[in-house]
Amino acid sequence: MELKHIKELMTSMGRTGTKKLQIKQKDFELSLERHDIRPSDVNMELYDEYKQPQLSRTDYTLSHSANSVPVPSMLEAPKQDDKSLYVTSPMVGTFYISPTPDDPSFIKPGDKIDKNTIVCIIEAMKVMNEIKANIAGTVIEVLVESGQPVEFGSKLFRITE
Repeated sequence: MELKHIKELMTSMGRTGTKKLQIKQKDFELSLERHDIRPSDVNMELYDEYKQPQLSRTDYTLSHSANSVPVPSMLEAPKQDDKSLYVTSPMVGTFYISPTPDDPSFIKPGDKIDKNTIVCIIEAMKVMNEIKANIAGTVIEVLVESGQPVEFGSKLFRITE
């Protein structure tokens, strides 16, 4: 199996919330397992080496036969439960929780929001885009730190109804 296929599997796991995947074909065996981690757990020296200074919220363990190698991913995988909804990024850019560093956050855990509540700003190509929640509920968790890059579909906030 080629590395690009393994990366595609990892991306699919992040999108679907799959925690573990095992593939066995004749003499080939692949096991992928996704672990939730905090941004403080990420070793930034690894990212500096690859010129990718982004924080990850997911850590994959890639097992081939008896070897295990941690493989970081740029996908976000916050805690999963049946009652949570997520506000996701509609674009690639830089996430900001407040209009300026001196202003209070748009929202914080415990706040009640509706579909039209502005929850953050995502800067893309020097344009500040206000992002609305598009769901109603109570903010449980902010999943991205202000100033961090996000991708399309990145989970930004965990919400309960």
